[in-house]
Amino acid sequence: MKRHTIIALMQDQPGVLNRAVSLFRRRGYNIASLAVGHTEIPNISRMTVVVESDEVEQVVKQLDRLIEVVNVTDVTYESTVDREMTLLKVGALNGNRAEIVALCEVFNAKVVDVSQESMIIEMTGSPAKVENFIEVMEPFGINEMMRTGIIAMVRGAKTSHTHKTYSVEGNGRVSTEALK
Repeated sequence: MKRHTIIALMQDQPGVLNRAVSLFRRRGYNIASLAVGHTEIPNISRMTVVVESDEVEQVVKQLDRLIEVVNVTDVTYESTVDREMTLLKVGALNGNRAEIVALCEVFNAKVVDVSQESMIIEMTGSPAKVENFIEVMEPFGINEMMRTGIIAMVRGAKTSHTHKTYSVEGNGRVSTEALK
């Protein structure tokens, strides 16, 4: 099964994320990763969703039909920069701390907290690099782990969305007429 990376720009309104994700759920797609955050455009959020499916064209079209969705792009076959962050809490006794710190340096990871028996490490990189880092840390004992999910941008001057003029109404919402 193919992993597809889909980027959607949507209005910051209650329930929009739920409606968008429900489209994938209803069609039986497994969401492997989901990340949402603010954009450079006021009152617009960017959702990056990675789904496992052979075909996503229909769900992309349905997502694009939602009133609050500004733009949807499947960037699976585009040249993109993909990043993910993870926080790992690993067992760190006095005997293995130096080795853990040395491995963190190799992966450009940061130790963000230290206690008597553990260390919390922050690592950001490509999904493959994050996977490799986790594998390297497993022998120390991973007590807890949290991954953000993949975020992606198309490389170069090309964007994952068309540039449009967005107008914000007095109530802080993006004007629907300006979106489509």
